[in-house]
Amino acid sequence: MKQKTIKVFLVDDHAVVRDGLRLLIQSEQDMEVLGDAANGREAVQRAIMLRPEVVIMDVAMPELNGIDAIQQIKKRHSSIQILVLSMHSSPEHVFRAFRAGASGYLLKESAGRELKDAVRAVSGGRQYISNSIADIMAGSHIQRQIGHTTPLDRLSMREREVLQLVVEGSSSSEIAEALDISVKTVETYRNRLMQKLAISDVPGLVKFAIASGLVVLD
Repeated sequence: MKQKTIKVFLVDDHAVVRDGLRLLIQSEQDMEVLGDAANGREAVQRAIMLRPEVVIMDVAMPELNGIDAIQQIKKRHSSIQILVLSMHSSPEHVFRAFRAGASGYLLKESAGRELKDAVRAVSGGRQYISNSIADIMAGSHIQRQIGHTTPLDRLSMREREVLQLVVEGSSSSEIAEALDISVKTVETYRNRLMQKLAISDVPGLVKFAIASGLVVLD
């Protein structure tokens, strides 16, 4: 009987990481890399088009962070399993990733045999949590916070997209082009999200976005 091949899609903003993951995955007879993406927006578009079984997703990425990318992919194709592979292990990142729909979370320092095991686990519909992440979850009581909300939850997906692009330094016209909306609409979203967060300037938005795990300074 022919062995089933797990189709994998790689998402990381560093080419050297994607190349290393590709070599690692392709070395397994039961795995195949369908493609890769360097930012969250490209990841959503290509994952929806290619429909891999497993997406290996970084958290900190330009244009659209990995956690919001997870939510958008799962909304379109809930059958796609997403495994977070990140250097960031804060409770906020782990909590938001699982709430967005991730099936597993492990640290980049664990890449290797554990990554292969994790891919096989999530492709089979099982959750995978590395021991280090399990300790974080237990220590911060994340598993009890399923109904917990944060200030970030007050924002819609579109408002979070605008927030990330503002924090990354994009102008209103650049945001309008990236999201295919008008500049006036961008300003509306921007004003609305600042009202919801009670933040009146860009430096304040930057501090909030970093503290909330929406963006990460590498």
